[in-house]
Amino acid sequence: MIITGDALIGGQSVKGTGAAIRAYNPTRQELMEPEFFTVDFAQIDQACRLADEAFDTFRALSDEKRAVFLETIAEQIMALGDLLVERVMAESGLPRPRIEGERGRTVGQLKLFANLLREGSWNDVRIDKALPDRTPPRPDLRLRMIGLGPVAVFAASNFPLAFSVAGGDTASALAAGCPVVLKAHPSHPGTSELVGRAIVKALELCGLPAGVFALINGSGNAIGQELVRHPAIKAVGFTGSRFGGLALMAVAAARPEPIPVYAEMSSINPLFLMQHALAARAEEIAAGFAGSLVMGVGQLCTNPGLVVGLAGPELDRFANAAAQALAGGAACAMLSPGIAGNFKRGITQLSEHADVKTLALAPQAEGKGAPALFVTSGAAFLAQHALSEEIFGPASLVVACKDMAEMRRIAAGMEGQLTATLQVDDADLEAARELLPVLERKVGRILANGFPTGVEVASAMVHGGPFPSTSDGRSTSVGTGAITRFLRPVSYQNLPQALLPEVLRDNGTATWLRREGELTRNGQ
Repeated sequence: MIITGDALIGGQSVKGTGAAIRAYNPTRQELMEPEFFTVDFAQIDQACRLADEAFDTFRALSDEKRAVFLETIAEQIMALGDLLVERVMAESGLPRPRIEGERGRTVGQLKLFANLLREGSWNDVRIDKALPDRTPPRPDLRLRMIGLGPVAVFAASNFPLAFSVAGGDTASALAAGCPVVLKAHPSHPGTSELVGRAIVKALELCGLPAGVFALINGSGNAIGQELVRHPAIKAVGFTGSRFGGLALMAVAAARPEPIPVYAEMSSINPLFLMQHALAARAEEIAAGFAGSLVMGVGQLCTNPGLVVGLAGPELDRFANAAAQALAGGAACAMLSPGIAGNFKRGITQLSEHADVKTLALAPQAEGKGAPALFVTSGAAFLAQHALSEEIFGPASLVVACKDMAEMRRIAAGMEGQLTATLQVDDADLEAARELLPVLERKVGRILANGFPTGVEVASAMVHGGPFPSTSDGRSTSVGTGAITRFLRPVSYQNLPQALLPEVLRDNGTATWLRREGELTRNGQ
């Protein structure tokens, strides 16, 4: 398969008419071939109209046919072999084991949603049959979920596969019966085209409308904003910066028909070190923390950017061990010059801050990021909001609190986060129990005695949280719950059996259904 630099609209290669984009190899620090051209507004309109035309056909497919389609995408991605792996490595600077693991996760997500479709609970079928003898009589009521409509998905820079063209947003939208118009990330356009062509091939093999998927290219804000404005688009999936997410939210809210934006944006993922756990295993915790911090050059949504503990010799042991582990860390290529520049500015500001002490600052290099660790007091952290801002990369801030009350105030004052972690021993349970209700209000996932990097793709996973970690804390972008973002309920009252969707009929195909409020397996 040859990378052409084209967009993919209606199952065809389409040359954009706008400015040229070239991928950047962060390891070699050089531009790559070929050129990709920004689509124009007419091409965006074509992609969205085709998606709208394909919607009713696609959402009417049986769960089995949509499941087979998702599995076929997975097969076509794997069939790309080393061509895909090597292009991702070149465009991201990430090592082969990371890319091969991420490819496995991407394929696993597609298969997870295929299994969900076959299992059937996503339909949320509810049946309350008519009660004509009741006063007043109750009508026959039946409910199922349907897809919202075409979804605009924005590929992420830090996960070129798992949060990109065929990533979780695309997989969950397609599982819901929603066509996808995907805006490729300008940092990995070649990767995006390869995976996009795998999806187009799967559409062909499954005999599905070409409008179910489109891939468009563009840099800057105008292309993404025009996509979100299009009246055919009914929801948005986004992973990226707070600035970018807020801009898309504003566009979506200003439409004549406002639409939901599911944006994953900013999180510092605090670790709370309980006193007895810290006393028993400060060095062990420090080693795990350091490994988590530098994973992926710190360019993970769940990177532990904040550590909170009680000031004293135990916290000093942790800080010294972590600093020692990080100080000799090598500078590694970051995903893009922009990310590397923002990281350098962030650590420079902390290193020069009057209330912050530098614990470890490995030698930095142009276009690269090396570990950095800082410490401040609880009082300074509470007084200065700037100290709680995310630094995207391998940097973290230790906050030394004077007592548990100050630790709870820090937790209560946090912005919304994707994760919070408790390092806790049995003797800490009472203190942790007081902290837990605060954390439940602030985060989407609470961990004990682990580290937040590594997001398991599973039904019970929540990868989301209160604003600004996401734009809608009621949702998740990982796990089977992600499908609910792109669904809405429809109730049918007194419809004849012949007009009811098959899943709602008396002899319907629903695997799980709720009759008179009681959830049962169909036929039992």
